[in-house]
Amino acid sequence: MTDAPPRVLYIDDDEALGRLTEKSLGRMGFAVESACGGDAGLARLADACFDAVALDHHMPGRDGLATLAALAALPAPPPVVYVTGSDEGRIAVAALKAGAADYVIKDVSGSYFELLAKALRTAIASAEAHRAREAAEAETRVARDRAELLLREVNHRVANSLAIVGALTHMQAQTLADPTAREALEDLQRRIGAIAQVHRRLYSSTEVGSVELSDYLEGLVAELNETVGGAHIALEAVPARVPTDKAVPIGVIVTELVANACKYAYDGVPGPVRVTLRRGENGQLRLCVEDDGIGWSGTGAPKGTGLGSRVIKAMAASLQASLAYAPGGRGTRAVLSFAA
Repeated sequence: MTDAPPRVLYIDDDEALGRLTEKSLGRMGFAVESACGGDAGLARLADACFDAVALDHHMPGRDGLATLAALAALPAPPPVVYVTGSDEGRIAVAALKAGAADYVIKDVSGSYFELLAKALRTAIASAEAHRAREAAEAETRVARDRAELLLREVNHRVANSLAIVGALTHMQAQTLADPTAREALEDLQRRIGAIAQVHRRLYSSTEVGSVELSDYLEGLVAELNETVGGAHIALEAVPARVPTDKAVPIGVIVTELVANACKYAYDGVPGPVRVTLRRGENGQLRLCVEDDGIGWSGTGAPKGTGLGSRVIKAMAASLQASLAYAPGGRGTRAVLSFAA
């Protein structure tokens, strides 16, 4: 089975030249139909599909440029090869600017039909390549949208599962009489909550590859104000997007630093804790957690089991971030610096 010959509509008011074009291009492998004038050509295009159009410029009534403009307004118009006289270079340029794929100088000598056939084949091949590229891009968009939808669903389920784990951890903590064991489970619950907060942000966002850090910190601080006893946590953060894989360790670090401040800075008495996010030098982000309590410089044995300090160091290392405790002044001021 052979491929069907490309269908070409030849629009020209010269009927004799139209018949000659049908025969000449027919011998070169085209199926040609001629239309006498621009209006007739547009009417034929409304009734049938063609692979390309050869359009003459000089026609009474609707000339070639006017026909080209009307043709370009059609849904999925075929490519157009514009046919002009030998001294009409200016018109050819105007046709190309109006959307013609190519132009051919009308010359009834032997080379005219060969040049027209070559221009038509090139225009048809270019249009087919353009359609194939658009189809591939559309398939890529559909596949990407499907993957993002699936990923949002995964994040939704992970967030729900982590919420259940956090609730079970809280219930288990309430059954324990040992205050040290109960405190350890409460710390674990907060860490789970910090991770779950990232997934909640992801499934409610159209951007699954990154997280708006200021929004994430706002949700996290609100949750910590509810779960940490006697907490008075304030947030001030500039807008900044970070990759998803950075949001989790940042959240865990903030959770640990805030929990430590609430537990140890004021000897069990409620006091203010401030979380700030600002841009530093070289585009780095500076995340600060500070209090007005008894103060700790980051050296010496930490209070409690020391697990929180080890978690903070591990998370900072995964971020390739630097963690410093500001010397002097009142209270404790921990500053985490990392690339956005």
